[in-house]
Amino acid sequence: MTSQTTSAGRLTGLLRGLDLTVTVVATLFWVGVLSWAYTQTVSQVRYATMFVGGIMTVYALDETRKAVENGDWIDGAILIPASLALMTASAFFALNFEDVYLLRQGFALEHEYMLARLVVISLMYLTWREFGNVFLGLVGAVFVYAVYGNLVPGVLGHAGMSEATLLQATVTDLYGFYGSLTQITASWIAPFLLYAGLLFAYGAFDLILRVAIVAAKYIESGVAQTAVLASAVIGSINGSYTANAAMTGSFTIPTMKESGMEGHRAAGIEAVASTSGQVLPPVMGASAFVMASYLGVPYLDIIAAGLVPAAILVISIVIAVHYTAISDSSSQDMEFSEFFDETLSNEQKLFETIRFGIPFGILLYLLGVAQFTVMTSALYTVVAMTITGVLMPPVQRLVDSTSTGPGSELLTQVRNTVHGFRRGAIILAPIAIILVVISGVVNIFGTTGVPAKIALLLINISGGVSVRSRHITRCSTRPYWQVLRRRWPPRRWSQRASPRRISGRRVGRRSKSLRRCSSSRSRSSTTRG
Repeated sequence: MTSQTTSAGRLTGLLRGLDLTVTVVATLFWVGVLSWAYTQTVSQVRYATMFVGGIMTVYALDETRKAVENGDWIDGAILIPASLALMTASAFFALNFEDVYLLRQGFALEHEYMLARLVVISLMYLTWREFGNVFLGLVGAVFVYAVYGNLVPGVLGHAGMSEATLLQATVTDLYGFYGSLTQITASWIAPFLLYAGLLFAYGAFDLILRVAIVAAKYIESGVAQTAVLASAVIGSINGSYTANAAMTGSFTIPTMKESGMEGHRAAGIEAVASTSGQVLPPVMGASAFVMASYLGVPYLDIIAAGLVPAAILVISIVIAVHYTAISDSSSQDMEFSEFFDETLSNEQKLFETIRFGIPFGILLYLLGVAQFTVMTSALYTVVAMTITGVLMPPVQRLVDSTSTGPGSELLTQVRNTVHGFRRGAIILAPIAIILVVISGVVNIFGTTGVPAKIALLLINISGGVSVRSRHITRCSTRPYWQVLRRRWPPRRWSQRASPRRISGRRVGRRSKSLRRCSSSRSRSSTTRG
């Protein structure tokens, strides 16, 4: 009995130690991210190496804590060496950046190759652990194609890569796993997800759920629409549909089931509603940042172009969920008191609006009016959110004169800030894993020359003249498409147009189109002759 108590005490102490370590590492990680965003004293590539080591260490430590808590010691024993390998590689490449990145491109020392092997193995394990066998199989297939490309027939074949070349393309040249997608994640996406973590820690999501419940009282499919509204707002900030489903689903799915809805239907509604956050600004599932970087267009233009499709998606989800919910025989009535113990007074609503409205207004102004860069806008938004999140509640305590003093409230909000730092790192980690691995895959394809080969193949198919191929294709397909549109399905003679209409304007247009295409063909044949 004494030994069991001692073992339980040691396990509890280990879990507390891991929990504290995750919090400390996450806080130091965000201090480094915000410091670089403000100063930018080191190059973006060098910063990306440190970013990968930091975020992967946070992820591995947090998952180790969960594994130990669940009794899976094998998983925890693998995660710790993986985090150490990634952290060691990041420290080595950051300290020896000039030698590795500037002086030894295309060449590495033996201990660097060994370190690169450990990085590849660690990332593959984290990828499998987070995204499963399918995504790991796709990445593994790319690695196999890179090594054995000489066995691939046709235009997609290449000379094949040696192990050293593969390690250079993915790790040691700092173009693969530390490439452009990783740099976008480190400089653009990360501050927004820190903003999402702070919102969660300061209670903004609780406020969103309150608004959703109040709004759902006036809709027939009230409980189900709560999931749609909360998922749309929360998902637009955290940028991950999995994290969105975990946050809102823990509340909305039990609520829908308690109202009488079947479990699989409630889970389906939450799953569909959580996808809307992927296309809603400002984060848009991290895809907007990638498109803005690769296309070379302002981030605000990406947001403006995506607003209408995003609105169509959300409206479609609302309509589909509405008819799905009202077709259920369950009662969709909901009472606010069932979910929250107390309502907010008008004074509290005012303070909460100022607390969360000022940072969001700063974000909109910097992006839309002042035209600041994405990273600078996110940096100032995070700073403003931290200031208002920490200072507004003590000011509120001075005004309402409650039993809780301003000093105690200030300490509480400081702890919430640290919790928000940790929450933001945990939300960021899965997104960083997939983008880091995809960055390596993109560089492998670029090294093998596949994009250039596909472009040459398309040029050969078009005959080398894209304008002429488009013109010939348009002229050769348009009249026949019009004929098929008119003649299918066949109609009886009594349903057809009169002879005057047949010989009139429509046929005249068609004949004119045919004459124009025929003249183009004759000019083309004359030119060839």
